[in-house]
Amino acid sequence: MWPIIFDFGEISILGLEIHPVINSYGFMLMIAFYSCYYFLNKDLKELGYDPKLAADIIFAAALGGILGSKIYYLIEHFDRVKADPMGMIFSGAGLVFLGGLIGGTLAVTYVLKKNKLQWFKFADIVAPLLILGYAIGRIGCLLVGDDYGKPTHLPWGISFPDGLPPSTYQIFQTYYPWVNLEGFDPGVLTVHPTQIYETILGFGIFYFLYKKRKSVTVAGSLFFTYFIFAGSERFFIEFLRVNTRYLFGLSGSQIISLGMIAIGLWFLTHPVSAPQEEPSEK
Repeated sequence: MWPIIFDFGEISILGLEIHPVINSYGFMLMIAFYSCYYFLNKDLKELGYDPKLAADIIFAAALGGILGSKIYYLIEHFDRVKADPMGMIFSGAGLVFLGGLIGGTLAVTYVLKKNKLQWFKFADIVAPLLILGYAIGRIGCLLVGDDYGKPTHLPWGISFPDGLPPSTYQIFQTYYPWVNLEGFDPGVLTVHPTQIYETILGFGIFYFLYKKRKSVTVAGSLFFTYFIFAGSERFFIEFLRVNTRYLFGLSGSQIISLGMIAIGLWFLTHPVSAPQEEPSEK
């Protein structure tokens, strides 16, 4: 774990004591957004669009994504919010990707509509970047000790004694009572490093989608392929994670992931005809 990259210590400014730090999760989010901006700006320049458009899209995705992911996290952990509302709301943890996908999509849709741009065409352009940002963000989760999996005795299991929350026997008993702790002793537990699993899978999906981006023949097909891959990846990883189970033993993320897979399959087999952009839009 490396939750703090650099600690500036106590600093006095005009009589006000502050303690600034560079948080590893926030730093990885910044890396994720700048990486996505680099690839998006590169592709939009090749297509002849205004370079400012890439910044507008990334800013909207960042703002909508962070708000959406935090709201989703607070809803999913409402019991903990009632116990510690300020701590949960302002915690550096809890940026759930599926909530971020919804919030980011709504925000980017606003930008595209404002600029009268073709939604499905741009969905294909940003599809590889969605999973790239996700993969980089998962590195931040690993560094801060968040979003880990169930306890395991496997040799690559990792313990998070200072995680958010710590991976202790007591924490699992208190917050995740549905997790089977048979065979584990009280104390700090080693858990599945699902952040690493998802980072590896995310980079692999990004590579596949990015290589295919210039061979798209049906508008929206790459975006809905992303839906299938991202939904499948998250659905199966959830079996190793500790999120609350709601329906048929499935977590909220798994239910949404099944919806993503279904939507992706439907639109790949029932493609929509996208309207043409006006020449003045570029």
